[in-house]
Amino acid sequence: MEVDAFELDRGLIAHLSKTLDKYTQGGNFFGNIHEEDFIHAAVESLSGTLFSRPLERYTHAILNPPYKKINSQSAHRLALRRVGIETVNLYSAFVALAVAEATPGGQIVAIIPRSFCNGPYYRPFRDFILERGAIRHLHLFESRNKAFKDDEVLQENLIIRLERGGQQGPVTVSNSTDDRFSDLTTHEYPFDRIVFPDDPERFIHVPTSPGQNAIELSSAIRYTLADLGVQVSTGPVVDFRLKAHLCDMPGPGAVPLLYPGHFSGGGTTWPIEGMKKPNAIERNADTEKWLYPNGFYCVVRRFSAKEEKRRIVASVVEPGAFGGAPALGFENHLNLFHENKRGLPEPLARGLAVFLNTTAVDEQFRRFNGHTQVNATDLRRMKYPSRDALLQLGQWAMQQGTLAQDQLDAKLGTLTG
Repeated sequence: MEVDAFELDRGLIAHLSKTLDKYTQGGNFFGNIHEEDFIHAAVESLSGTLFSRPLERYTHAILNPPYKKINSQSAHRLALRRVGIETVNLYSAFVALAVAEATPGGQIVAIIPRSFCNGPYYRPFRDFILERGAIRHLHLFESRNKAFKDDEVLQENLIIRLERGGQQGPVTVSNSTDDRFSDLTTHEYPFDRIVFPDDPERFIHVPTSPGQNAIELSSAIRYTLADLGVQVSTGPVVDFRLKAHLCDMPGPGAVPLLYPGHFSGGGTTWPIEGMKKPNAIERNADTEKWLYPNGFYCVVRRFSAKEEKRRIVASVVEPGAFGGAPALGFENHLNLFHENKRGLPEPLARGLAVFLNTTAVDEQFRRFNGHTQVNATDLRRMKYPSRDALLQLGQWAMQQGTLAQDQLDAKLGTLTG
């Protein structure tokens, strides 16, 4: 066995050398420590220039790569482009290069953030690995703060095993709460449950249960927001930029400023005395362009707590809660659904909130997004029931009063196209 170990941290070199030396005693093992940048070394090897030093092709690669964004004009980004790799983070660059350096049938195992599974910036990376190899196994750590308790990990991490040049077949997906693997569960899925055949973005889904959920099974949930005539935007008020215009409590010339803290139990509570955030914003020439007319809106918090039960939490903005205020400010930690920057019909706002608060939507969202964040782009890419179906959902909700989770979930199953 011959091992090439890449390590830039001089403080670790002695420890790494000591570890590898343990295996050299029998004479059948050779460990070679490269005190150099793996990205530049691999690019030089792959580019095959006259002065490049080729690396041997690897049968196995095990990676715990660094996580750091790389900007478009950095030395790493320019080097990667020389070998046809376009990506935005060091971790995905390491994985792409390991795939490129592997022999046919070579196995690549990496522990990396889940962010590559979706989003436009990682589309070239997804294309690169899927065109050159097969996904064999995905392991998801379901707790962000237990598996990596010594680090500030803001998203889920997974372990991926790829086979260079392999024929894609079923994918093994396993889950555990943390790095003890004491509650390990394992299932096998056809590849079309991992990457949907009709998805041009090639999002990589990580199923959490073997059965298809209600979203996948329903023929009624197939519409885009454009089909509904609805838009979703990030709240435009960035408080520190408009600090001079913020008010702790409402007063003359001010209108409500809404934060996630103003929403609980699906409804609106405003103002909140003693809240650490301001309750109002002055309406003037400097703030007018950031405000929306008072009306019914559906809002979704952009951030969830690390171990919060739900990732998507939707609420309804009720215009009657603001004492006749003509306009509203939405702070940047909210996403809001609107019609051309105006409010929605009440049944539509309530129907959207009912749909988004179902367990099936939350599960579906978690399958392709491991962030704590819910962005407007994520909500825009989702499929929804028709506008008529959402209006009916909203009218139903208006007749029910407070709704329990099992009522929401049961109602979702009754939707028709």
